[in-house]
Amino acid sequence: MLIDWIQEARTAAQGIVLNAAGFSHTSVAVQDALRAADIPVIEVHLSNIHARESYRHHSYVSAAAAGVIVGLGIDGYEFALQALARRVAPKEPEVFSV
Repeated sequence: MLIDWIQEARTAAQGIVLNAAGFSHTSVAVQDALRAADIPVIEVHLSNIHARESYRHHSYVSAAAAGVIVGLGIDGYEFALQALARRVAPKEPEVFSV
């Protein structure tokens, strides 16, 4: 189901904010789907995964993410949305004068 959602986001969204929970540490398939989506991904974990069990220190999602936010609780989602919005916002053209 998570893979389906990621694949749908490829055409339905400009980016993904994702807390893949236990799949972060175990699923190469999630990483592959995120890479194939080819849109910005911000990974979020409510707890500090680096202060937990050693197997949680590695995330397959991180390898496909533009950024990772850990340990900031629910605020992490707000920060992730702000960061994603800046990444997908249209850029103003640069103006050069001589």
